[in-house]
Amino acid sequence: MRDLKGYIFDLDGTVYLGKQLIEGADIVINSLLNQGKKVLFLTNKTIESRQRYVEKLRSFNINASLENILNPTVTLIEYLREHHPDASLYVIGEQPIKDELTLAGFREGMAPSEVDVVVLSWDRDFHYDHLNFAYQAVKLGAKMIATNPDRTCPVEVGDVPDCAGMIGAVEAVSGKKIDVQIGKPSVLTIEAALKILQLKPEECVMIGDRLETDIRMGIEAGMKTALVLSGITAEDDLRSSAWKPDYVLPSVSGLLSGKRAGC
Repeated sequence: MRDLKGYIFDLDGTVYLGKQLIEGADIVINSLLNQGKKVLFLTNKTIESRQRYVEKLRSFNINASLENILNPTVTLIEYLREHHPDASLYVIGEQPIKDELTLAGFREGMAPSEVDVVVLSWDRDFHYDHLNFAYQAVKLGAKMIATNPDRTCPVEVGDVPDCAGMIGAVEAVSGKKIDVQIGKPSVLTIEAALKILQLKPEECVMIGDRLETDIRMGIEAGMKTALVLSGITAEDDLRSSAWKPDYVLPSVSGLLSGKRAGC
């Protein structure tokens, strides 16, 4: 792994859990940066702005900047500009994603009949009015785009429901599946990450705590993959998973000395 040029880190469950840094993450990441390695922080969360992620990582003494933070909002904006440049949106999500979409020039549909695209993202204030508005818009022909498929998000005391809850609710009442999924493990995120790093897949390693998103995306992209057991995934989960990482580590603190899975 030391010969690789690019290191892509998931955040929640990999670098930190809520407000708690995972021990040794700062030492490992800063060591890679000091060696001239390219580092990208890749999250599926949309409840914080990229600037807030920079501030959080710096509070952990990790040298981060906007240029090495990628979240689904960034990829979503690029996708909408290419495929739905004049779309009117209805966003199920928290204020940071709404603000960034507004700054990018997208307008909000004030009635279901005005909506071209329903954006589904993690919303901790999700309620019936959101569901009904989205349902009515989809029934009238609006497309559904989800920012990420995560069922849960790891926190200090376990985990909490994530965007899959919002997706499931709208799919259940509309009888339709989402049209596009933006975040990990989508090829859209793979392409965006490699574009930022300016590297080939085989020059990179994807490090994360989720088999179905982080590890799956890395494998499908042709990257090396390292699963950390500091977040959602337990070692027993590997037995039944179709996605087998190259490396399995207790945490990122063992990244540079990690052994291959099964060794």
